[in-house]
Amino acid sequence: MAILEVKDLTKSFGKTEVLKGISLSLEEGQVMSVIGSSGSGKTTLLRCINFLETADSGLITVDGDVIFDGNDKKKRKAKETREKQLKIGLVFQQFNLFPQYNVLDNVTLAVKLKAKDRPDYKQNRKQILKEIDEKALRILDDMGLSEKINNYPCELSGGQQQRVSIARAMALEPKILFFDEPTSALDPELTGEILRVIRELAAKKMTMVIVTHEMTFAKEVSDYIVFMDDGVIAEEGKAEDVINNPKTERLQAFLSKISD
Repeated sequence: MAILEVKDLTKSFGKTEVLKGISLSLEEGQVMSVIGSSGSGKTTLLRCINFLETADSGLITVDGDVIFDGNDKKKRKAKETREKQLKIGLVFQQFNLFPQYNVLDNVTLAVKLKAKDRPDYKQNRKQILKEIDEKALRILDDMGLSEKINNYPCELSGGQQQRVSIARAMALEPKILFFDEPTSALDPELTGEILRVIRELAAKKMTMVIVTHEMTFAKEVSDYIVFMDDGVIAEEGKAEDVINNPKTERLQAFLSKISD
């Protein structure tokens, strides 16, 4: 069974139709890259799946749980929406770290807020918080940031801030991790370290959806590639097939422009 299913998703901003019936699915442990020109709807798709925008219609299912149903007009409770959001993690282009918190606190803040919903929280508060910190330290060590846990975002390089952002998302144990152009805000020399981290996550079979303009990276790390154009999926398939043997003229033109 697919861990992510999107069916007939639509989204308009005023009279501008940005998503025109998007349908896709992803198996657990797979990596999907979403490519396409600026304005094709890639980021809007990610934002709708992650509740940062509300789709107009369609269906989104994660791990068998319907997280969005365009036909369900019932007003969602904040707690219910928050619980569904925890199934998915999003790494932003601009890091979005809290400047007033150090690295460790940035990674653990959301997890500790979530822990307050546990029925045993008051009774076992100290032990729960200790376990959260220990888990965060292990993740930060995997990210090569164990010596930076007391530093603040302003004291880190762009690449280090992005790794903190990834660690923060991983700490919530999402079913799927989404990346929105994870290297777009980085200098070229820092891009490699972030791509290395994502490769390592892929090797560990972390389920991921990556919006990227790095075609060589997309081909290398992805099981499946979706090419979006003008709000629709214009072509999709196995990564190597899509990149090496594009079938549509539109994708051929896009890849040609990217490689120029």
